[in-house]
Amino acid sequence: APVSSRGEDKFRTGGPTASSMSNYQTPDSKKEEFRKYLEKSGVIDALTKVLVGLYEEPERPPNAVDYIKRYMGAPTGVDVEAMRSENEQLRKEREELRATVEELNARIKEGDGDDA
Repeated sequence: APVSSRGEDKFRTGGPTASSMSNYQTPDSKKEEFRKYLEKSGVIDALTKVLVGLYEEPERPPNAVDYIKRYMGAPTGVDVEAMRSENEQLRKEREELRATVEELNARIKEGDGDDA
């Protein structure tokens, strides 16, 4: 008989061992564990609130995903790649300016030594 990729072959060969049984979770128990995690972390309440807010909107927004993002506090219409590029450019510029400041400070110190 063909062997399934979902672990059904364990049952054809006499079943799981005691050690593998403790690590084995049914799909339903995994779903329940995940549901409890979402509930405990507040995700279910937050999603419920945003969906109720969307439902109660007098006019449906043209883009429901953007509405949800805005409701949840995420920025919309932001070009993340452009921001990353700008951030990298600004970091390089800052390092160049720091080097210039250090160089100028060193020159000032050299000049102070000449006066003595």
